[in-house]
Amino acid sequence: MQVIQLIRSLVFTGLIYGAMGVMGVVYFFLTLINRDYAYTAVRHYCRVVRFFARWVIGLKSEIRGTVPTEEVLICSKHQSFFDIILIVSVAPRPKFIMKKQLVYAPVLGYFAKAIGCIPVDRGKRGAAVKKMMTDVATGAARPGQLIIFPQGTRVAAGATRPYKIGAGVIYTETGQRCIPAATNVGVFWRKHGVTRYPGTAVLEFLPAIEPGLPVETFMTVLEEAVESNSNRLMREAGFDPGSHEAD
Repeated sequence: MQVIQLIRSLVFTGLIYGAMGVMGVVYFFLTLINRDYAYTAVRHYCRVVRFFARWVIGLKSEIRGTVPTEEVLICSKHQSFFDIILIVSVAPRPKFIMKKQLVYAPVLGYFAKAIGCIPVDRGKRGAAVKKMMTDVATGAARPGQLIIFPQGTRVAAGATRPYKIGAGVIYTETGQRCIPAATNVGVFWRKHGVTRYPGTAVLEFLPAIEPGLPVETFMTVLEEAVESNSNRLMREAGFDPGSHEAD
């Protein structure tokens, strides 16, 4: 069975990269007509990935909670590429603060810039957020859902990694509501290896954290919400996060 699942996973990987190439070409020309097609492109692609995941590798996916549609921060647990897929498949105008190097990635870089993702060098995120807010206020940039991974990187299911103060700085700088998001996707789409496993991956939007909290208080509330609910979802999937060592 492990070999069969590996083969399915390889087929799945080929399909999603192939779909990225085909859809990238089609939507490239459409975005030249109207930039709004970039949002359609990324949302459509993410839904195609969810479809392939369900029917090729047996990985169903579920969105819980109220999907944020206004201008907010989404601070999410990040366990694999699949949690990005789930968020972008439902958020109307998603955007990320991303590593500058990703701008040069084929297809991905073009559409990331088209939907308003902000490429920055490490250590300059604060300046990037200030520019983003100025651009929104002047009409040079469109409002949307700014997605942040407060641990700064992918963290394997059951592993621990500290939350970075940058999420709190962005929360303070923007003055926006924060929607925490929990997930268990790392149980099925693991940080290491190419095999993807069947089951039900869940991304859950949690109750909002209103603006105005001190940074330290915000970080405590955010971490408690994301970690406790991610652990609950992992246990729901039959995975005990407490039995695994730190990544």
